[in-house]
Amino acid sequence: MDHDPLAETFARMARGDRAALRALYAEAAPKLFGVCLRMLRDRSEAEDALQEIMTRLWTRAHRFDPARGSAMTWAVVIARNHCLDRLRARKEPVARDEAAMAEVPDRGASPETLALRRGEARRILDCLGQLDPQRARAIRSAYLDGESYEGISRALGVPLNTLRSWLHRGLKALRECMEP
Repeated sequence: MDHDPLAETFARMARGDRAALRALYAEAAPKLFGVCLRMLRDRSEAEDALQEIMTRLWTRAHRFDPARGSAMTWAVVIARNHCLDRLRARKEPVARDEAAMAEVPDRGASPETLALRRGEARRILDCLGQLDPQRARAIRSAYLDGESYEGISRALGVPLNTLRSWLHRGLKALRECMEP
């Protein structure tokens, strides 16, 4: 298995090393925030969710098993599940106010970083395009749109375990496609 620095960070966190939590935040927060923002569609709520996710990662660091997958994947799954819980708990849907979102100042990444991200996003889309269309749809629905596995299973008309196999194999194929 390849070297996974975040796995070491989780091991340090499990031992109570607060510096490891800061390292995790520096390394993983941008990606986790992106997951939250995409799913919750509200910047303030995404920021709150990110803080709660970091707390969860801190308290659950001892549960991370590097034999089952990468540390970033584990963190993204926790973030996704937390956002799904928040979406389910909403009493009424939050309307998207595009004009208000446009006025929020972006204190995000530099132009160079954004260009790299766009390039990576294009690579991901190209790799998704190499998958069977139904499997690519399942991956988009689960990991980009935050839909439940049960809902995707119903929408695609496949058994839940088949969907899980598709997702597992599809992510593996994407990972292989994305490797340099």
